[in-house]
Amino acid sequence: MEITRPKMMNRNIIAIIMGLLIIISGCQEPEDLIPSVSRNGINSIKAKFDDGTGEFTGYISGNDSSSIVIPIPYFFPESSDNQVTEAQLKHMRVSANLDDNVLVEPSLLYMDLTQENTITVTDQLKQRKQYTVTGQIVKSSAAFITDFKLPSLGLAGVINESAKTISLVALEELEPALAEVTISYHATISPDPRTTALNYNQDLQLTVTAHDGTTQNVYTVKKEVPNKLNYGIRAGSAKLLFAKKLKADLGITVDNLTGGIAATGDYVVINTRNENSIYIDPKTGEKVGEIELGDIKGSLSNFYNTADDDGNILICNLAPNAGSFKVWKVTSVTSTPELMIEWNGGVAIGRKLSIQGSIDSDAIITAPILAAGQQIARWTVTGGVLSSQTPEIVKMSGLAKGWTTNADVIYTSGSDVNSDFFVASYSDNTFAWVNGSTNAVRKALDVISTNYIPNAVDYIQFNNAGYTTLNWVNSFSWGASDAVWLLDVTSDANFAGNLDTKTCPAVIWECERNVYGGKSVSPAVVNGNGTGDVALTVSEDGYYLYLYFMFTNGYVVGYQFDCIDI
Repeated sequence: MEITRPKMMNRNIIAIIMGLLIIISGCQEPEDLIPSVSRNGINSIKAKFDDGTGEFTGYISGNDSSSIVIPIPYFFPESSDNQVTEAQLKHMRVSANLDDNVLVEPSLLYMDLTQENTITVTDQLKQRKQYTVTGQIVKSSAAFITDFKLPSLGLAGVINESAKTISLVALEELEPALAEVTISYHATISPDPRTTALNYNQDLQLTVTAHDGTTQNVYTVKKEVPNKLNYGIRAGSAKLLFAKKLKADLGITVDNLTGGIAATGDYVVINTRNENSIYIDPKTGEKVGEIELGDIKGSLSNFYNTADDDGNILICNLAPNAGSFKVWKVTSVTSTPELMIEWNGGVAIGRKLSIQGSIDSDAIITAPILAAGQQIARWTVTGGVLSSQTPEIVKMSGLAKGWTTNADVIYTSGSDVNSDFFVASYSDNTFAWVNGSTNAVRKALDVISTNYIPNAVDYIQFNNAGYTTLNWVNSFSWGASDAVWLLDVTSDANFAGNLDTKTCPAVIWECERNVYGGKSVSPAVVNGNGTGDVALTVSEDGYYLYLYFMFTNGYVVGYQFDCIDI
């Protein structure tokens, strides 16, 4: 008996514990697998062609919202003339976006969208609803003008889509002209300004009719002088004018020797060593002609070029490789080069040359002295007269490393030698704002990757604001650089952060990276010298800012910005 009593007690204790556990567990709420909020069940349904191309989203129709129609474009791709056939709709890949715990029966994979396909959707509450899914080939209802130009008059229309107006900024009487117009795919336009030279001196209406034959938009083309913004560039006004391959489009066959561009207003002049310079239309990028350089043509003679505010072109050699440092001026694309500066300074100079102002009035000309610390040769022009053949040597400070062969400098004034200036250089790989009174770095952006090379800079004033641009060149067959930035530097408040990581608030625009360099053409050509250039100009009427840039062995590119108040 003494042996069995403890066993009975243990059994009783176990029974009591189990009972308590049952009671406790019975008090717990069961886990709720149904979401507290039930949404639509099926959120969207999409179809693709059998080969995986296209993606077309259906919409719910019908009085009881039980039909899903998937519109398929009449042409695919929509920019092509490839008409979609009913045969293509017979085997379409179909998928759906569902809420959690929602089922579709039968399972979606392929459908014949020429027929009605019944599906059943069971939602989280186990409620069932049937839909019929069909496809429908539809003609486009898009009826828009997305681009408007009058190339022969050098005018680009400013499109206000909400008001359906196209503004031509012009004061003078306009000759009838043909237009280059981009409209929605397969739409028509009447009258057609591409085939009929129209008179734009009075308001003109253009009607765009969509491919569906019914949807229309009427645009009014106006020759006018619109209001300007009080300050700076209109947000969203950046417009690609052209992107021309140096070799395939412009016929520059030699590699690695195209190093400079000069934006004169009338043309963009491209310098290739030991070749005549070519000049292109600044709005279209089409080659117009060549500048005969005569005796100054040579691999070290016409090494680099730039332009002043009045369209004078300056060409320099590379010293001391080609002897004393020389700068020639070319007053027009049909003029003969004239020697302007000759300085036997015994220093390495000539890979870059910049000018602010005009040699016809006041100007500051600068050229970085290479591998000599942070020294800059500076010439001044006052009243159209060069002050001296011998430059002042500006010794700046504030960069950790200075530069060797890659640097560019631009002043913010063409007459004040104490004005601030900007320096883009390698190996610091920063962008420096320099105090022109002390020649010390006032502010510098964060260092960007030393795999790539910043070596070109320009500055301009536009609509009560100051802007600077610089490049970042890739000299390898790998990596992603070949970038250009445009910064608002009216004040230095936002001049901080990192260009590479897009954390500099002064940046108002950046080109797409790794698109315009030598490694982006076919076949790819490595930019072995790591060269490129940038240039800024403003239209005579002050409404447009133009940014041009070039990457050696790659492209020359033109962008337009405006300050129009629309």
